[in-house]
Amino acid sequence: MSGVELKRIVRLLNTTLDGTKPVIVALTGVRGISHTLALTILRKAGIHPNRLLGELSDEEYAKIEDVVNNPHKYGVPWWLMNRQKDYRNNESRILIGDDVNWYMTQDINLMKKIGSWKGIRHELGLKVRGQRTKTTGRVGKTVGYQRKK
Repeated sequence: MSGVELKRIVRLLNTTLDGTKPVIVALTGVRGISHTLALTILRKAGIHPNRLLGELSDEEYAKIEDVVNNPHKYGVPWWLMNRQKDYRNNESRILIGDDVNWYMTQDINLMKKIGSWKGIRHELGLKVRGQRTKTTGRVGKTVGYQRKK
């Protein structure tokens, strides 16, 4: 390890991560960051993906946070971001942590409010994306065929 002390627990992007894992694996522990996005973040920050997270310096942690907070500045493509073309300001962003849940809840509430098909399905507690409902998704109902008495 060349004299660098290994931090076992690292606080990065408002998430507690395991410092003994490689950086690319540890970053996927942050809600909203996929494996592909983690690899892109590390490439833009200039950090090797197989280094251990606990070995990084404070400047490298700051660089990772800067890439996540300002992806356009580093040239991260829009199709890698998890909030693409937000309807409020038409920007693409990377949402992490609790923001993912908050925005998802806001979007579902908007769909319900405007009465869209997906909003109605959400309100009724039914499948939203066109799946079958005849045989699947039965909660609390009798499953299978029953003969009339």
